[in-house]
Amino acid sequence: MKKHKVKILETFPVTHDVKCFRTEKPSGYDFSPGQATEVFLDHPDWNEEGRPFTFTNLPDEEYLEFIIKAYPEHDGVTKQIHRLDAGDHFLVSEVFGAINYQGEGLFIAGGAGITPFISIFRMIATEGDFGSTRLIFGNKTQADIILHDELKEMLGDDLTNVLSDESADGFRSGFITREMIVDHLKKSHSKVYLCGPPKMMEQVMGHLEELEVSEDSIVKEEM
Repeated sequence: MKKHKVKILETFPVTHDVKCFRTEKPSGYDFSPGQATEVFLDHPDWNEEGRPFTFTNLPDEEYLEFIIKAYPEHDGVTKQIHRLDAGDHFLVSEVFGAINYQGEGLFIAGGAGITPFISIFRMIATEGDFGSTRLIFGNKTQADIILHDELKEMLGDDLTNVLSDESADGFRSGFITREMIVDHLKKSHSKVYLCGPPKMMEQVMGHLEELEVSEDSIVKEEM
């Protein structure tokens, strides 16, 4: 597996525990919105421990962008990455990923599972109309929502935020339910796009099975 050493150009916070990293882009390094790579620390103690992260920028931009959530309770790769700053380096491997845009649909994301959809939404925003595309986005609290303002600007009333640990005006409370999916799934939707924590993925896949949504219509990474 080939690895590319890239310099970090800038970093900035996105939420209280999420950070954006923009890096150099290796020559000839191409990806499609929704795809990912493995990121490795440029350190002998860590350079064999990769973690998958999605590209969140557009493919024609001259840098790579990753939006990465830290898990302070885990002394692992993401915690180490969050300690890096502009001028530091990490390693990226080859591009992979099954998530790609296949037409208007219902997007369902949980937490950092929004990251594969960010580049897709940015692509749609630059190319034209979102049409009937909708997003249900589950988080614990308002403070956990990644890029809320940008998503709201792009999707408007077709963005539904669901908070499991907080009640607030303009937000749905609880978890993503079967009834919620029924309310948002339209006949014009050719696909359901799904990404989130394993437990959330399992629950939503169960709802989709009950609604007789075919597996061929679901775009997701393998669980």
